[in-house]
Amino acid sequence: MGTDLIMTGTFTRHERVKKSSDIQNLFKKGKRVSVHGAKLFYLSNGMNVNRIAFTLPRGYGNAVERNRSKRLSREAYRYFKAFLNTGYDMVLLVYPGNDSFRTRCAQVRNLYLKAGIISV
Repeated sequence: MGTDLIMTGTFTRHERVKKSSDIQNLFKKGKRVSVHGAKLFYLSNGMNVNRIAFTLPRGYGNAVERNRSKRLSREAYRYFKAFLNTGYDMVLLVYPGNDSFRTRCAQVRNLYLKAGIISV
């Protein structure tokens, strides 16, 4: 393959928060932490698996920029997934700005540390 990327794992459909009502519940009742450029809403779900959704604010660029941003967010989640405590529903809200994998990983890591749901 010849790439320098570390293969990290999968992101299955069971790990996604899909229902609009679940996402709205996270926004209303979930705890929140933020760093420059991103915000994490999280709430205990009583299961042994984490579920996550990736959202962007209205007016976030064009379709290409939105898709790239969500792709970077999913990859950052996969990167840290093995270190997360289980049993949480999460919504990652990312604001426009510096969209690079390094930046997104730093944002996600800091959010998980602030929330206390990562065990490193």
